[in-house]
Order: sequence, then structure tokens, then C-alpha cells
Amino acid sequence: MISSPPLPVAEASASASASASNRRRRGMIGVGVGLALTAAVFATRVFAPSSTADQLPNIARDFLTLSISVVVESIPFVFLGIILSIVVQIWLPESLMQRVLPQRPVLRRAVMSLLGVLLPVCECGNVPLTRGMMVKGLTVSESMTFLLAAPILNPVTIITTYQAFGWDNGILAARIIGGFLIANLIGWLFSRHPRPEELLTRGFEATCRVGHDHASHTPRLKRSVLAFSSEASAMLPALFIGSAIAGLIQVGVSRDVLIALGSNPVWSVLALMALAFVIAICSNVDAFFILSFGSTFMPGAIVAFLVFGAMVDVKMLALLRTTFTTSTLARLTAVVALASLVLGLGVNLIA
Repeated sequence: MISSPPLPVAEASASASASASNRRRRGMIGVGVGLALTAAVFATRVFAPSSTADQLPNIARDFLTLSISVVVESIPFVFLGIILSIVVQIWLPESLMQRVLPQRPVLRRAVMSLLGVLLPVCECGNVPLTRGMMVKGLTVSESMTFLLAAPILNPVTIITTYQAFGWDNGILAARIIGGFLIANLIGWLFSRHPRPEELLTRGFEATCRVGHDHASHTPRLKRSVLAFSSEASAMLPALFIGSAIAGLIQVGVSRDVLIALGSNPVWSVLALMALAFVIAICSNVDAFFILSFGSTFMPGAIVAFLVFGAMVDVKMLALLRTTFTTSTLARLTAVVALASLVLGLGVNLIA
């Protein structure tokens, strides 16, 4: 008789499957509604008579213009990120990373953080990939270093950040260097923990002990289609909501308030870090989201938004709670927030 896995693992697996199915169903509804609304608004702006557009209040026209521009600019990069994520997770050989990693812990974590260049996954696909790394035997600190660095140090994020800001005010360089340093700082801090298994939830710790006993027998093409659906249902609703909020903030908040807040070297950083935490927009497109704030907020605030939001936000914490304990995530959030604040203030001093 084939022995079944321990009960906690089986229950966790069943619960995870049901939760993933529910999220996928809700996400696909959100995607459909978002695409329909975007298409309807875009068609109205393009095909409606100019007199109809003139009848709209200025605030409504500004909101539509800002929101649609973010969606149109971002969607190609979102789909590119999803496709690259599927290639990495499903089509690349499983032992590839183990062969390229050095043995020394510091160098190993540094290489793990740079693997985002070769493993271009945003935070939506990064969590399951990181879980798989730990199941295959990588340490918590190594996997956590990759988890935080990969959303920033991947080609799609770097390209979109360059498209949005170029080399202006060192925003791109500060995001890349700051993301690398903060990820490795977190990896080093958690590598000092005497019992790293206590950083994980009991269910996921049991999964790591059991190991990856049986690979999926589902054909890779079918898994790719399912993965595309899952990734799109996670990212596109966030993009639609984020684009709408960007438009609402720009037209709904007094410009005098934004200028007063954005010109303060400290409050500007704190304000955009709070926005990054709440908006939870994908790192592949967050540069386009925050671009419209560039004229009112200081460069350090933009950098703090781009670094902190790519590492920690509401959506990420919900995903990570399936893997790490609450106390682990609280410490992680506190250190990343403090480091991002210091980074933003430093950029404001230099810029």
C-alpha cells in the first residue's frame, strides 16, 4: 500500500488548492470586468464625438486619461512578465540553480539575489517559486534573499523603470543598488537565526520535510496555460485598480497638498511608502504607476516607493503568510521599511 503524506500536509495541500481555485475564479472575474471597462472607456474616448467628450467635466476627462494611459502602457509588460515566469517555473531544468550557486553563504545569497536577471518573475509568481526553492533544499535566508530581490532585479522591471524614468535623478540606479543591498541585508539577518525552521508555518515546514515526493503528471503545455490564467488573474486586477487609484489621487487631491507633501524630504518618502504598501501594484508596472507623481514628489520618495512596494505590500504579506509565520513577516516588514526609508532619505540628500 502506498503510504499517504502526513495529515497536516494533506490538509494544507487541499486547503491551498481550494483557496487557489477560489482566488483564480475571483481573479478571472476581476480580469473580465477590468478588461471590459477598459475597452468601453477606451472606445468612448476614441470613437465618441468630440462634443460628447467636451461635455464631460474636466476632472472626469483627466481621470480617464490618466487611468487609461497607465493601463495601455503597462499591459504589454505584464504579459511579458507572465510568459517569462512560466518559462522559468515550468520549462527550465529543475537542477539548474543548484549547479550555478557557489558554496560560501555570502556569495550564495548574493548570487541568489542576482538570479532575478535570469528568473524574471514578479512578486505574484515569485512566492510559489521561492516555496519551491525551499522544498528543494535551499535555506530560508537564501530563498528570502531571492524573494525580495527578484521583483526588482529582473529584466522586465529594469526595462519598465528605464522606460518611465530613464537615468533621471539616479532613480533607476538607486532602485537596483538599493534592492540588492536590502535583500542581502535581510538574508544575512535571517541567516543568523539559530532555528530557521521556526520562521516557517507548521504546514509549510512539514512540506519541506516531506520534500517534493511526486512531480506533477500534468503535461507542461497544460500547466503553462493554467499558470498563465493564474498569473493574469492575480496581476491584472491589481493593475486596473492601481491605475484607477492613480487617476483618482491625481484629480481628487488638491495639487497644493501634493506639492507641500511631495517637497518635504521626509514626509514625501513616508507618504509614498504608505501608498506602495496599500496599492500593492506589480513591480513590473509600478514605475508607470508612480511616473505621474514624479513632478510633485522628490526623487527619494519615488525610489522608496519602487523599492519598498516591490518587496512588501498588502498582497505580498497575504501570499507570504502561507509560508512564513506572522512574527517573521512583522520583522521582515519592519527592516525593509526602515531600510527603504533610509534609502529614500539618502537619495533626497544627494539629488
